[in-house]
Amino acid sequence: MKKQIILFLFCLLSLSAMSQTTVTKTQHRQAVKTDVVTTGTLTIRKPDYVCISTDGDKDQLIMDGTKFTMTMGGRKHTTDSRKNPQFATFQQVLTAVINGQPIPAGDDLTVTTRGGQTTVTITPSVKKKKRQLFTSFVLTVDSKTKAFRLLRMNGRGDDYTEYTFK
Repeated sequence: MKKQIILFLFCLLSLSAMSQTTVTKTQHRQAVKTDVVTTGTLTIRKPDYVCISTDGDKDQLIMDGTKFTMTMGGRKHTTDSRKNPQFATFQQVLTAVINGQPIPAGDDLTVTTRGGQTTVTITPSVKKKKRQLFTSFVLTVDSKTKAFRLLRMNGRGDDYTEYTFK
């Protein structure tokens, strides 16, 4: 009986530590006239698991601890925040927001608050930009609820991938 109660409590805690939100992904490529728009889900499990899945799970962006995996258009990219400073900052910001903690200060990020929303922009230093997949990340969070509102990953030129959360 004690094991069943412990299992029940564990299940309740697991459910409360996980949330799922609807997401719309807009992929803009300068060379293509029309943006590609797909929908999917954002799944968060505390303390540090985030999965954005769109287009019937064909495209995914996953943060699992220090490991980041991005699958887009059948191509898979992986990095580890222990080796990639841009993703290290991104992981620190995401983890802080998910856990309701203050956003950490850093040389490669700026934080602005306006109209009930906090916007965090992560831009790597000039030396580190050459080898990065993205030139910057922009994360917008509701200041009160700490809910994600927008994640924009800027590529080279005017290319970007933007996730809008509802």
